[in-house]
Amino acid sequence: MYLLALDTALGATSAAVFAPGEGRILAEETEPMERGHAEALMPLVRRVLDRSGIAFADLSRFAVTIGPGSFTGLRIGISAARGFGLIHQRPVVGVSTLSAFAAPILFSGDRSPVAAAIDARNGLVYFQSLAIGGRTMAGPGVYPVEEAARKIGDGPVVFVGNAAEKLAQARRGAILENRPGQRPAIQQRPSPEIAWVARLGAVADLATSPAKPLYLREANVTLQDKARLQRA
Repeated sequence: MYLLALDTALGATSAAVFAPGEGRILAEETEPMERGHAEALMPLVRRVLDRSGIAFADLSRFAVTIGPGSFTGLRIGISAARGFGLIHQRPVVGVSTLSAFAAPILFSGDRSPVAAAIDARNGLVYFQSLAIGGRTMAGPGVYPVEEAARKIGDGPVVFVGNAAEKLAQARRGAILENRPGQRPAIQQRPSPEIAWVARLGAVADLATSPAKPLYLREANVTLQDKARLQRA
């Protein structure tokens, strides 16, 4: 079994080929960008497949980030993953962007809860707080950053996501201090690690993880755009 994972939800275009049976990434590439995901995705996928030595016909599953994130970016990645699945008659699963940000901490052995935050602009963040083992404590949802900070509660926490620093500042009185041998308390990244999108996609339940956009708020789009979103 081989899996191709895609991410165009935020500030990068990424792809990876994962071999679940071997527990390793065969090839991956991430190209940081704020725009141009549609033009970058297909050449990047081809490069990753070529380096992995895996053909489309060898893939057993596709995984893609479904949000929260850029409305345009989400449509690009999800449309590509669905298209691959349709052409090659393979299942496609969706992976939450917040979960993908949190996964490296939750599976690292770090005993701290995780607060994942993605910038939703205008003082808002997409937010989810996760306990050890992955149990959700708050969210997912879109909140003013100060409200999200209050939902974390007391005690040490690791902040992740592209709004990690913003959320940590809102809760600056309870930030976990960096210590030798431990992960830093704030892990600010423009996009999730594609390797973790792949790993989460490999274990995702087809029945409960559809490749459909996870919109936590209304898009600021035209009526014509809304009609297209409803058909997606």
